[in-house]
Amino acid sequence: MLVKTYGAAVFGVDAKVITVEVNVSFGINFYLVGLPDSAVKESQQRIESAIKTNDYKWPGKKIVVNMAPADIRKEGSAYDLTIAMAILAATEQIEAPQIADFMIMGELSLDGSILPIKGALPISIQARKEGFKGLIVPKQNAREAAVVNDLKVYGVSHLNEVIDLLTGQPSIEPTIVHTRDEFFANSGVFNFDFADVKGQENVKRALEIAAAGGHNIILIGPPGAGKTMLAKRFPSILPPLSLQEALETTKIHSVAGKIDKGTSLLTVRPFRSPHHTISDVALVGGGAFPQPGEISLAHNGVLFLDELPEFQRTVLEVMRQPLEERKVSISRARFAVDYPASFMLVASMNPCPCGYYNHPDKECVCSPGVVQKYLNKISGPLLDRIDIHLEVIPVPFDKLNEQSEGERSEVIRERVIKARMIQIERFGEQSETHANAQMQPKQIQQYCQLDKPSQNLVKTAMERLGLSARAYDRILKVSRTIADLEASEHIQHLHVAEAIQYRSLDRESWAS
Repeated sequence: MLVKTYGAAVFGVDAKVITVEVNVSFGINFYLVGLPDSAVKESQQRIESAIKTNDYKWPGKKIVVNMAPADIRKEGSAYDLTIAMAILAATEQIEAPQIADFMIMGELSLDGSILPIKGALPISIQARKEGFKGLIVPKQNAREAAVVNDLKVYGVSHLNEVIDLLTGQPSIEPTIVHTRDEFFANSGVFNFDFADVKGQENVKRALEIAAAGGHNIILIGPPGAGKTMLAKRFPSILPPLSLQEALETTKIHSVAGKIDKGTSLLTVRPFRSPHHTISDVALVGGGAFPQPGEISLAHNGVLFLDELPEFQRTVLEVMRQPLEERKVSISRARFAVDYPASFMLVASMNPCPCGYYNHPDKECVCSPGVVQKYLNKISGPLLDRIDIHLEVIPVPFDKLNEQSEGERSEVIRERVIKARMIQIERFGEQSETHANAQMQPKQIQQYCQLDKPSQNLVKTAMERLGLSARAYDRILKVSRTIADLEASEHIQHLHVAEAIQYRSLDRESWAS
């Protein structure tokens, strides 16, 4: 007897329907075809044990399992449940006339328990798109999949629950998630707040500007100056995720298997902080079976690279294109996948190997030329993509000993949101440009016009401070953001003056 059940394979951040065809006929042996990987091939032992343990019979006949389309590689153990239900139906041990109305995914334990899978959200989206009446997934993935409306999602924990459901004797109810209610209830909840930071008002101001315009930023300062502490609080002043952004972000984390058990939707912007020993593939994504990298997991959020010069140069260089394109393309001989990578880069570094170059109290012990050599570990093209360079100096004792609380993140975030709204109105909701940092040359020319005093100021700064030519566009973009924070239609010379001071590493005098 021939029976068809349906599962899904995840490619990039999208899913594709996989038809599992099982034919039981005279003969012996078990054949699994359709380009399965090792984990799928090993499913026979798991399925056989689960069926026998729950008092069903493993057919002593010829079993052919075909996974179509046969030219797409099937990966992982999530097809166990799909194949098992098809075998039980094909051998007429269960009567399940509606089995084709459900998409079924899950990994089986030897006792019939069902283990969680990756990519439940994109699978759920595809199930609704293809018109399935319901989706059966492990209980741990049910809330994640139930974010999708107009689809009945059943979270199951054992093989017998699936059998009861498909034979018309359901022992479980569909999982219901009120997506909008949960999203708005949990958005804006942060573990860190800028009120915890003593002093460093100039750094807070620079981070506010970066958040308002979507600018990448690098903090340079000695150990213990507060660089990491400030960076961890940066997401708390960013505009809250929209529902569409939350779905995009959750989708990527779902594919990577990074969603906590019982979580339905990510409601705060991601903050990723990989160690400097990370490989280039782990950062941008890829591998033999491509997976999203750290830059994609930071999509719509923040990628924090602490001790930037300690990262391998090849690792840093692979970020150059994603920083511009805001996506990363992984190409293989048989296929290519795209992962979104629209993130804000926050980096920090010591000014030299010993960490005390330009320190107000401690003397740098690095030999001549070492400081510049240390800085040269970061290439010019990468620095060119970082709009704000800021020196961080240690906080004096008087500031540390103050009992008064600093400005709260909530207050700063309100100012950032107002500035972002100005930019959305300027560029239009349908535009690919959403923030000042994303402006193209034509847009810079249109929206960043300078008056005569401002032009003279930029010219003088470039001549006297030895600023590079590449700093010019960055100064204009940052100036535009500072003007937006003050709700100013035109860029004033004070805005330009503040933007100029955020180009420390472009000065010829730096590290000389």
